[in-house]
Amino acid sequence: MTHRLTLRVYYEDTDLAGIVYYANYLKFIERGRSEWLRALGIDQAAMKADGGHVFAVRRVEADYLRPARFDDLLEITTELATASPARVILNQSVRRGEEVLFTARVTVACLGPSGRPARLPAPLSAALKGGTDV
Repeated sequence: MTHRLTLRVYYEDTDLAGIVYYANYLKFIERGRSEWLRALGIDQAAMKADGGHVFAVRRVEADYLRPARFDDLLEITTELATASPARVILNQSVRRGEEVLFTARVTVACLGPSGRPARLPAPLSAALKGGTDV
């Protein structure tokens, strides 16, 4: 189950030298996760409004391999590694063409209205069991 998002590096993403600021890779992969969910048919705003469920990043293991630069065209890849009843583990990468610039393994937990761990909503669980690329 793989999703790809293409984005361009803007000046606001870089430091004075024109290199992407390290924290922005986390923003890029956040966008990738959000678009992955959207491609699965999951509306996060409706999910929160209907049942109070939200997602929170619990853990990120990140490797910065090469710098992205101003005006680069990047591909953010999001792949399902594993899912349990209340969390999802994703492998994500940022690439420039075939060159891998950044990799991350991200654990996302589902939280209920009280802020405590909760089971993944049924539509998401069903979509994850489908296992097709999005």
